[in-house]
Amino acid sequence: MTIAATQASAYASTASPARIAERIRAAGSVLVTAHDKPDGDAVGSVLAVTRALRTLGKRVQPWLCGPFDPSLGVLLAGEKPGRAPEAMPADDFDLVIVVDTGSWSQLEILGPWMKARLERCINVDHHRSGDTGFADRIVDISCASCTQALVPVLDALGVPFDAPGSGGVGSIAEALFAGLATDTGWFRFSGADAAVFALASRLLSAGVDKDRLYRQLEETARPQRIDLLARAMGSIQWLANGRAALMRLRAEDFAQSSGSSEDLAGAVNAPMTVGSVEVSALLSQNGTDPVVKISLRSKPPMTKGGAFVDVNQLAAQFGGGGHVHAAGAKFKGSMEQANQALAQAIERALASR
Repeated sequence: MTIAATQASAYASTASPARIAERIRAAGSVLVTAHDKPDGDAVGSVLAVTRALRTLGKRVQPWLCGPFDPSLGVLLAGEKPGRAPEAMPADDFDLVIVVDTGSWSQLEILGPWMKARLERCINVDHHRSGDTGFADRIVDISCASCTQALVPVLDALGVPFDAPGSGGVGSIAEALFAGLATDTGWFRFSGADAAVFALASRLLSAGVDKDRLYRQLEETARPQRIDLLARAMGSIQWLANGRAALMRLRAEDFAQSSGSSEDLAGAVNAPMTVGSVEVSALLSQNGTDPVVKISLRSKPPMTKGGAFVDVNQLAAQFGGGGHVHAAGAKFKGSMEQANQALAQAIERALASR
């Protein structure tokens, strides 16, 4: 068994929602954070927990680590989270809640701070692999988003999801919906099952304005995003007779477009509109960063129970992970080395199914 497989098999729930709620009630002060470079699910999860704990009278501080898509700033609704690495938390929190990850590789910024306080850390996640080893954790891979996995905990705490603003602005419901919608591709991905739609209905009933939220989160891109997307599409390398598309964005692409990593949201999905494509991958290297970022997507099978490429397993070959249809990793080496290694891995994965 590989190291990645061993970690995956050991990464499972060790606590119930009631136990997590018990630890939260016992804490006077709480820090809430997620993986570095948080996405919509991570930001939504941090805000949902933060707002829930405030209703219980807790002293709570959200922390966001590294850059994130500027469009997600609308979710903050006046919230002023701590930002690492610009600053680091004080050593006076009774509890640290980590959401949307259980992997040290995704907690590089606050990881050392957490390792010195392991007994205070708990986490709620929905990914298949992790290695933080926090004693109390909920890992529910049946959930399409971390915000969905958080709902039983929030229900155990007895907090209402609605209020405070018109259209749900600044509410727990809005934060939960943002994570659920963005991690399911606005309910297009295969993980959007009956339970997801039931939760979405509950959150809409709590006052979420989905049309406003969609426009604020998905239709606020800068022109640089289109430029980078065009460059990525122009770099496509077709693999396995068109069954996979591999794209590359180099440092000069970012420099010439004046774009940044935050402008890449959704770029890896673009080739998935091609009928023959089963796997899409994007390699990106910005500035002088010696690490090449790998983003992976795959399509679900055409028929239930059919074969597909598990990109979580593909990413694990490079020390990464995620979900079966959406995953990522980091490659320490040149773009050429990353391209060759990933192309070979994708072709092996396609040949085996």
